[in-house]
Amino acid sequence: MSSLTDLREVVDVVIGVDTHVHTHSAAAVDAGTGGVLGEITVEATADGYARLVTFADEHARLRAWAIEGTGGHGAGLARHLAELEEVVVELDRPQRAHRRNGAKSDPLDAIRAAREAMSRTRLGTPRHGGDRQALSVLLAARRSAVEAATNAQRQLFSLIIAAPEPIRGRFRGQKLPGMLTTAAGLRIHSSWDAETTATVTVLRCLARRARDLAREAAEHEKAVLAIVRSWRPDLLAQPGVGPIVAATVLCAWSHPGRIHSEAAFAMLAGVAPIPATSGQVTTRHRLNRYGDRQLNRALHTIALSRIHYDTATRDYVARRTIEGKTPREIKRCLKRYIARDLYRLLEHQPSPA
Repeated sequence: MSSLTDLREVVDVVIGVDTHVHTHSAAAVDAGTGGVLGEITVEATADGYARLVTFADEHARLRAWAIEGTGGHGAGLARHLAELEEVVVELDRPQRAHRRNGAKSDPLDAIRAAREAMSRTRLGTPRHGGDRQALSVLLAARRSAVEAATNAQRQLFSLIIAAPEPIRGRFRGQKLPGMLTTAAGLRIHSSWDAETTATVTVLRCLARRARDLAREAAEHEKAVLAIVRSWRPDLLAQPGVGPIVAATVLCAWSHPGRIHSEAAFAMLAGVAPIPATSGQVTTRHRLNRYGDRQLNRALHTIALSRIHYDTATRDYVARRTIEGKTPREIKRCLKRYIARDLYRLLEHQPSPA
């Protein structure tokens, strides 16, 4: 479907769906005239999905579905339709400011989704489940564990700074890993006052929490590595690409043909150059702050790694520096080149061993 130039040329009806946690609203829109043929709201359950398919059968056999939030509220419906081999177009949820006069209505949003799909020259398909979804879940869990561990470490450090001197003295001269070990082994004495007892209790709790969360994050990373190795081990052979970066790239890319070009992949990653012309200056570009920020962060990690450890990249940086490029501009260029190379690699399925 991503190669089509006009959805109206191949289907009779587009079913637009506005998805929510408990209900989905759908509208059948005539592909030729844009007129609304019918509307329905169902529960977000297996029975509700079946009712939507029956509703679609009442209007046309030759149809396509335009669904908002196929990776979130609409994930269950998207899986149900995939099992039936229905044609599904993925749409982003609109920002409220982009709606006319800020109006919000589920049926209206369903109609808008159908008409937007008909107006697009490039149609996106939902991300696959399976290994990609497993990676997405593991990455989310690992990211949560890492963030929580970091917060616990910051709180521990702050409490040590303000701790009573007998307790603070135990940590003097230690780095953070040493502080965690010391705090996890603290014991409470009955002779301490309330402040000291409370401080030691919390320090020990925070240290053990940070340690448990770090262990959890490591387990998630191990599971991520196993999936990446079985799915696309060729990614791990690229300079600067580790299991977390590889998994982030795979989650954004999903499957061959979903992203129609390397330029589209660069735009998705937020590394496509944006012109920043002013007066007689027409060769300047600025950083792109849009797109998938997790994917952008992954490409940034690759760029930093190659700048430090890859000879060819260091030579490139030296050459562009002599040409007058700033470090930020050089990194932007590097990330665009990395996006191009990764896209070409991903679209080329490796032959089985």
